[in-house]
Amino acid sequence: MPIKSYLAHPHEDKKEDLIEALSTIEQCEIMAAQNKDVLILITETENKAEEAILKEKLDAIKSLKLLAMVSGFNTPQNN
Repeated sequence: MPIKSYLAHPHEDKKEDLIEALSTIEQCEIMAAQNKDVLILITETENKAEEAILKEKLDAIKSLKLLAMVSGFNTPQNN
């Protein structure tokens, strides 16, 4: 399952809007930075198809200015 971490930069004065938008997406966990206007976003999806759907949802958020991936990895599923 892919797990990725990002720095999510909101448009000016849109941090609360971005927090609200990201909070509605099940595959997302967010944390606000204490000293900067940036959010830490952790995503976890089950497969590439779900990852693609999540990307579309993130791309549609108007309060999101920039999303910079910090780290990503894929844990193989044991079948």
